[in-house]
Amino acid sequence: MKRLLSGVSAGVIALALGAGAAFAQDLPGKFEGVTIDAKLIGGQQYEALYARIADWEKATGAKVNVISKKNHFELDKEIKSDIATGSISWCVGSNHSSFAPQYPGIYTDLTALLPKAEVDAFVPANIAASTIDGKLVMLPRAQFDVSALYYQKSLYADEAKKAAYKAKTGEELTPPDTWEEVTKQAEFFASPPDFYGTQFAGKEEAINGRFYEMVIAEGGEYLDKDKKPVFNSEAGVRALDWFVNLYKAKAVPAGTTNYLWDDLGQGFASGTVALNLDWPGWAGFFNDPKASKVAGNVGVKVQPKGSSGKRTGWAGHHGFSVTESCASKEAAASLVWWLTNEDSQKLEAAAGPLPTRTAVWEWDIQQANGDPYKTEVLKAFQEAAANAFAVPQTPSWIEISNAVYPELQAAILGDKTSKQALDDAAAKATQILEDAGEL
Repeated sequence: MKRLLSGVSAGVIALALGAGAAFAQDLPGKFEGVTIDAKLIGGQQYEALYARIADWEKATGAKVNVISKKNHFELDKEIKSDIATGSISWCVGSNHSSFAPQYPGIYTDLTALLPKAEVDAFVPANIAASTIDGKLVMLPRAQFDVSALYYQKSLYADEAKKAAYKAKTGEELTPPDTWEEVTKQAEFFASPPDFYGTQFAGKEEAINGRFYEMVIAEGGEYLDKDKKPVFNSEAGVRALDWFVNLYKAKAVPAGTTNYLWDDLGQGFASGTVALNLDWPGWAGFFNDPKASKVAGNVGVKVQPKGSSGKRTGWAGHHGFSVTESCASKEAAASLVWWLTNEDSQKLEAAAGPLPTRTAVWEWDIQQANGDPYKTEVLKAFQEAAANAFAVPQTPSWIEISNAVYPELQAAILGDKTSKQALDDAAAKATQILEDAGEL
């Protein structure tokens, strides 16, 4: 991660009047009389960041008019409606790496509006995932999601369990580093209906995303270089079989095919699940004695490896974008920078989200000194971030997910073989891409 976190730490910097420089003043700049219309992701967890907009207004003389504040799924529908009706009159929009490929033409290249030193101050992997067709379409905020493995520490300190596992497998009982070890341990720990070895979110993009990263870990591809679906391969079958076999062995809850993220979080916090691949935002909740029965008993480590030696690493991050149609791009870019600068990221990171700026990662680790759990969490997710990869950069990703996940469920529930399910899913995905003109 040290290599990934190489970059320039920068706050408010002076800009030279070089070729292509958009600003002739220090950030955030002066934009008296300008009003920036914005469409932002909504939710209580975002309000502390948005409170900083007033400071940007004081510093720049500009005003921000928030014309929409919704969750990303609802915001996505609204943006698509704006595209369809040709009514993109707003300037700044919340964005996400999983949604960004759907809007290839509406957002401008931020590298033309911000100094290189500021772009270089972000974790390179996040910048790469924010770049679509060579354009930096969003600036990453301090909300980077990649999954690491949470586990109940007491299970690995239990002498009786260690002896029983050694007798059964011939291996030492230690927190797993491969998905094969996860399978063995999940089946060993499981005692349904009271206790389960692991769990997974079993519907919508959640299961398709987990399947996608398992395909990568098994050495396969989801889409090939020509954007053709190729996940119905031997690697794909191995990946899907991981879910199928755990379900068949009753090592996961029976209702897991109906689970989404909140169900997983509540499940692990209930103390009835041994191993849980999950997002960083749950770390504080899991260790909160008021909310979690496993508080004080949570270990966290880097996500496991597949048979190829690659680790899973499906990742995404939030960000902010500037529209091509914006009449005040420089002011809009300044606002986007303000909402993702070091001060903003420190504010967000203090509440748990992972930062996307190099210097804030380092600051966050320093702040964790004296807190063994937070230190463990940050180190685990820092290592996990080194293995992160975004979803395939196709505008059809969400539509493909909606078509694929019922086929994955069919295999998990035993209605189809893994190969049959993946062949049918690949055919549906191919049709979607052909209809979209991508194949």
